[in-house]
Amino acid sequence: MINSLLLAVEPNTPFNYFPVALQLVIAVGFIVVMMAVTHLLGPKRKTSDKLINFESGIPSVGNARQPMAIKYFLVAILFVLFDVEVIFFYPYAVNFKELGTEGFFAVIMFVAFFLCGFIYIVKKGAIEWEE
Repeated sequence: MINSLLLAVEPNTPFNYFPVALQLVIAVGFIVVMMAVTHLLGPKRKTSDKLINFESGIPSVGNARQPMAIKYFLVAILFVLFDVEVIFFYPYAVNFKELGTEGFFAVIMFVAFFLCGFIYIVKKGAIEWEE
C-alpha cells in the first residue's frame, strides 16, 4: 500500500517539498525557542564591567571608529579570493586519473589565470605596505 502510494506521487509536486519545509520550520522554531529560553532564564544584571568591550584579554585602547588603512582590507579580501581559488584544486586532485590529459590542461589553464591575476596584483602594488 505504501509503495503504491509513493509511486503515485508525481515527481514535481509541492508535496515532494514537504520534508524540506518541515525541516526548515523545525530549525527556525528551534532557534526561536532557544533564544527565548536563554533570554527568559539568563541573568539580567547589567553592570559597567559587563557592558565594556572585551577582546582576547587585551584592554581596549582608543576609539573603535578610528580610520584604518585600506591596505589592510585589500590584503584580507585578496587572501580570501586566492584562498577560495585554491579550494578548486581539491576536485582535480580527487579525480585526476579520470580527467586525463584534458583535465590536466584545464588545470594548467586555471593556474595560468590564477598566476596572471597574482602578477597583476603584485604589479599594481596591492600588497606593498608603505605608510
